[in-house]
Amino acid sequence: MIFFIICPSCGTSLEWLLLDNFLASIKYAPSFLKVYNRKLLLFYRHSLLLKLTQLMIKSKKTPNYRKASFLKSAAQLSQCPPDKGLEVAFAGRSNAGKSSALNTLTGCNKLARTSKTPGRTQLINFFSIEEGICLVDLPGYGYAKVPEAMKKAWQYHLNNYLTHRKSLVGLVLLMDIRHPMKAFDLMMLEWSTESNLPLHILLTKADKMKYGAATQILNQLKNQLKDLPMISVQLFSSLKNTGVDTLAQKLDQWLLSEEVEGSE
Repeated sequence: MIFFIICPSCGTSLEWLLLDNFLASIKYAPSFLKVYNRKLLLFYRHSLLLKLTQLMIKSKKTPNYRKASFLKSAAQLSQCPPDKGLEVAFAGRSNAGKSSALNTLTGCNKLARTSKTPGRTQLINFFSIEEGICLVDLPGYGYAKVPEAMKKAWQYHLNNYLTHRKSLVGLVLLMDIRHPMKAFDLMMLEWSTESNLPLHILLTKADKMKYGAATQILNQLKNQLKDLPMISVQLFSSLKNTGVDTLAQKLDQWLLSEEVEGSE
């Protein structure tokens, strides 16, 4: 990976070919870089990479999620759009508010189908943000009143998508803040860790609790996941629009950092 740092005094672009070279070259760097780099070295390796990625992201145009439009529905992996570009998938139990979160993020109340009967999302739904970037609404799990054989079929196709979809760069896992870390949630956390795929947890329906109680649950979960650097968590409320900007920033981080790496 190539990094560029701009000299604040003369505007010269300094190129570092690899992260290891970047670290190793500190003692030979100009004085203004030495000060900057000593601060960066206080972070772990992955934190340093994140900071440098964020510098590059600032110079790139972020996706406009409000331009989302329906692309295609698929009952199984073979029916999905061509496996190219970048995708972020949204997953969660059927009563976690997944469709509402997608609608809030995109500013379109009718983009993802919502229903008073949880579990109506039975297909893998693709929404195009721009050319090469999609959001994916995965089937809700664990609540729908459908035959057990159909539930097993959903689980099979969900697992097939998560395992084989090369375009997938991140997973947003939605949990009702009043009922977090259920069996499905633990399964998804374990899968993302084993697959080395970034996962971001939305603790939805945060408006159903007082702020202090919601923050306490957030901090407890952060502490529980502190040894898993690829998993992050935040509060979210579709009703109050809480956490929408934080979610968008996380998606930007995933999508733009993958674009940077893919352009090398």
